[in-house]
Amino acid sequence: MSIRHFPIKYAGRDLLIGVLIALVSIPISMGYAMVAGLPPIYGLYGSFLPILVYGLLTSSPRFVFGVDAAPAALTGALLTSLGITAGSEDAVRIMPLISILVAMWLLIFFLLKANRLLKFISQPVMGGFITGIGITIICMQIPKLFGGVSGSGELVELLIHIYDQATVTFHLPSFLLGLCTVVVVLISRRLMPKLPMQAIVMVVGALLTAFTPLKDAGIACLPSVSSGLPKPVLPDFSYISADFQTLLISTFTIAVVILSETLLASSNYALKYDETLRPRREILAYSLGNAAAAATGCCPVNGSVSRSGIADQFGVRSQWMSVSASLTMILLLLIGTGLISYLPVPVLTGIVISALIGTFEFHLANRLRKADKAEFIIFLSALGAVLLMGTVYGVIVGVLLSSITFIARQSRPKIEILGVDPEEEGFHSLKRKGSYAPIRHVLLYRFSGALFFANIFDFEQGLTEALRPDTRVIVVDAAGIGSVDVTAAERLLQLYQKYRKQGIRFYLAGHIADVNVQLRAFGAEELISSGAVRSRISLALRDAGYDKPYQLEENASESHPAYSKQLAELSWAYGEDSDTMLRDIAAKLAAKLEEQPDTDLNSLLSDERKLAHGYWNYADEDEFLDYLEMQLLMDENAPSGGEHRKLEDRIVERHMLLEEKILTRNPAYVTRLREHRAKRDARFRETHPESWQKLRDARTRYLEKLRDRNPELAELMQATEEES
Repeated sequence: MSIRHFPIKYAGRDLLIGVLIALVSIPISMGYAMVAGLPPIYGLYGSFLPILVYGLLTSSPRFVFGVDAAPAALTGALLTSLGITAGSEDAVRIMPLISILVAMWLLIFFLLKANRLLKFISQPVMGGFITGIGITIICMQIPKLFGGVSGSGELVELLIHIYDQATVTFHLPSFLLGLCTVVVVLISRRLMPKLPMQAIVMVVGALLTAFTPLKDAGIACLPSVSSGLPKPVLPDFSYISADFQTLLISTFTIAVVILSETLLASSNYALKYDETLRPRREILAYSLGNAAAAATGCCPVNGSVSRSGIADQFGVRSQWMSVSASLTMILLLLIGTGLISYLPVPVLTGIVISALIGTFEFHLANRLRKADKAEFIIFLSALGAVLLMGTVYGVIVGVLLSSITFIARQSRPKIEILGVDPEEEGFHSLKRKGSYAPIRHVLLYRFSGALFFANIFDFEQGLTEALRPDTRVIVVDAAGIGSVDVTAAERLLQLYQKYRKQGIRFYLAGHIADVNVQLRAFGAEELISSGAVRSRISLALRDAGYDKPYQLEENASESHPAYSKQLAELSWAYGEDSDTMLRDIAAKLAAKLEEQPDTDLNSLLSDERKLAHGYWNYADEDEFLDYLEMQLLMDENAPSGGEHRKLEDRIVERHMLLEEKILTRNPAYVTRLREHRAKRDARFRETHPESWQKLRDARTRYLEKLRDRNPELAELMQATEEES
């Protein structure tokens, strides 16, 4: 027990929050108990002792433990595979055995420090798995919304069962009541997230049963249960002989899900509030919490993300919450079980379905779809496997795909060729926007990832393709290489010897010292003794006879003219989205100018520089003005007539001032500026043909003014119109 999780100063508020959690747990835990194949009262049995044990042992001051979706669904699936009818005496008798086996697996995980293996279960796997379970349980529960009985099996079987039940037992009043419950809970969650609508709906349903002819309308209610605490039970190990392998595999899967889901979720809370979470202690708390569930005859239990979220919304700070929730549930079992028979089944089912909808991870899937197709496929595969083949196969498929993806990524790390800018420190990718150029006769080759048997030949192939006929020095930027294996070490030595015979100096630079230890251990010590290994790229270049200022490739200044440093930073930070960011900034500035057409353009540009994370030079601002001009032309709400012409004149004046300064300080960049403008104009013509003529007219007026002011610059910029 951790005293620091029971500070007296938080007791008053957190005890009240615990009462609220208990009230919310009544319909949810009863519903999940039914999903697990137990009578609903067992959900309440599992909501007083397990939560108390967890609250006393956990290192998390704010997480909630109890009967929840994933273990309940897995347990229900296990009963089906064993041929045991949900709600039967056999289901009640075998449940303590299932829970104690889960507790034993969790204890083994504690002893083996299995929390270290959690990193191999990726978030897309868990997201697809949990979403699949949620959809499966909802499909199981849907028939109970309209007066039918719940189904079992995978998605296809469940859909067939829903259709069969709907054609035989569909009861419209029950369906409308259940549907209204789902809608009300979901809407309140969005509009009033702090309101415990599940408990409110439960009370309303009980009042409707008590004071209206709800039962007479054919709407079923939960059966009555006797009051009192459950008698302690012992596991019936005779069931092990029935299907020992199925029990072990299924309870192992349940334990893995409890470990991963609860530890990941509680870790997120610990990170959010800068708290220290002790993973091994958490696993022990999970194990003993499930042992407590077994003692009460309940199904396996785990951390509840939904109830923890409710507690967090009300500002919980300590595990006084769990103590209070446990005592409240005990009080209910002693004197309040008579109220359970007033709870309509469609209302309880609606509460469960709305809670399950909250567990869906489709928002994660959407992020993955945009950012990483491989991870998105893993999510869909885990989801599909759960829906079509069952929960165990969902985990297996997801973990296998994660492992394959991990190996594939490690075997194909990023490769980049580096260059330098005479006016900037460091070595940078030539793919990055900027005035970076290769050093004459030098190949700077960056390989980011562990170097081992699966990717050493990709390393060599990339190196071969990057070599130029005049290359005299190869420097491998090894800052991203954290380890090498024996295959990689031997091949690096062979490459060094091969290039030495060709008169090319070969260096490995910038890696951690452990790589040198591995090179020596694997027989490549010659790389170190010959000086082919250096701590920094600059030292390798100096050893090869190259020092600052580095001589760039011929015509490098023409092919890589001086480029906007700030825009280069944006390109580095935002990648392909850097242009989008500039357009967004331009849109904000355009909106300000529309609201206040007389606002000083210079002051507004100063504000926008801050949005772009730093100071803009002349080239930055000139390029940005093009985006601003296009934004104003596209915006139907932009000032029209004389006001628009005033804005245009101010932008033109600013353009001319900036470009004259650029021409004076860096004539080569004017050509680059012209090329960029031609490309942007061409894209604008394709994407906004309706505004294209306006832009051409604006460009023509700009050139007319420029000819009067600076004929030389006008002649250079004239080519833009011809190319466009």
